[in-house]
Amino acid sequence: MMIHFLEIAQQELDEAVAFHEAQAKGLGQVFLAEVLAALELMRRHPEGWQQLSRNTRRCRLRRFPYGVIYLADQSEILIVAIAHLHRRPDYWHERIQADKT
Repeated sequence: MMIHFLEIAQQELDEAVAFHEAQAKGLGQVFLAEVLAALELMRRHPEGWQQLSRNTRRCRLRRFPYGVIYLADQSEILIVAIAHLHRRPDYWHERIQADKT
């Protein structure tokens, strides 16, 4: 199963890695490794996480207050957001035009 990022979600990931790296040397890489591990779990079990609406799900990271918001179908996973869960948690809704709950 292929995993694709919306461009803005990729930017969010890059910014979060840079932010954490600025906080402590190596922390950005720890954050990235956790996201990559979550992506691999999502690839294996795309329906295994909390359903937010009819078409969207959220995989929460273990050590960081972030969630990977995604859409999944039979052949691919689309990453919609790398969302900090303590800041405007639903801001990404506007990114999903066809997802009506």
